[in-house]
Amino acid sequence: MTAYEKLKTVRAAGRPTGSDFVNALFTDRVSLSGDRRYAEDSAILGGIGYLGEQAVTYIAIDKGHTLDERLQKHFGCPMPEGYRKALRLMKQAEKFGRPVICLVDTLGAFCGADGEERGQGQAIAENLTEMMGLKTPVISLVIGEGGSGGALALAVADRVYMLENAVYSVISPDGCASIIWKDAAKAQDAADCLHITAQDMVNFGVAENIIPEDFDHFETMCGGIKTLLLSHLNELCALSPDELLSQRYQRFRRIGIYEENGNTVK
Repeated sequence: MTAYEKLKTVRAAGRPTGSDFVNALFTDRVSLSGDRRYAEDSAILGGIGYLGEQAVTYIAIDKGHTLDERLQKHFGCPMPEGYRKALRLMKQAEKFGRPVICLVDTLGAFCGADGEERGQGQAIAENLTEMMGLKTPVISLVIGEGGSGGALALAVADRVYMLENAVYSVISPDGCASIIWKDAAKAQDAADCLHITAQDMVNFGVAENIIPEDFDHFETMCGGIKTLLLSHLNELCALSPDELLSQRYQRFRRIGIYEENGNTVK
């Protein structure tokens, strides 16, 4: 499949959303709401649950299923209060020593006037800063679209996984085509130029693992994801806070380093 075909696949109606993965992966869940500053944002689900026998904090971007749900959730484009809620839950997880699992599926953060008035850019920036120094393991899984800072605000993690048809990009191909060529119809060309596929992300060091998709056997697929998550959580939980932060820092320092004519370029 081409990059653009993968993009259409993750945008297709009927694809499992964040809430579907939350229900399949975590048991004994307790949902937590609100950012303690302004409001509740239903585009981001959060709470405490068990991954196997491991207590975790889960945070998931959810696009919704019905039209009413999608409108309420802004089609999976979180508001500032959603990101502030996510950060509140991450800091709570750090306090009580729980790992954090993030599920990412968004075109990008909500870009309307309401979001800007309530500090969208600052909310995302705070998440990036705080996640880099969070003294508890963080694993992020891109289950659909990973759009720009709206996705990165939940993906400054120790490990990043992607489903095989998931995409991750600094801008949507549609938006890129509109800016570069003044023609959104050239989104397919933009998708090829942006290198947005899961395999591209592994090649760039942005993601560690690609997870095969099998939505016809969704529970079985999620069982495999759970096993992978627990395996890596065991490794990360064995590290001291200083070791964890050092490895996370080095992970992001390696992104963007490549060799050209035998020379390392940063």
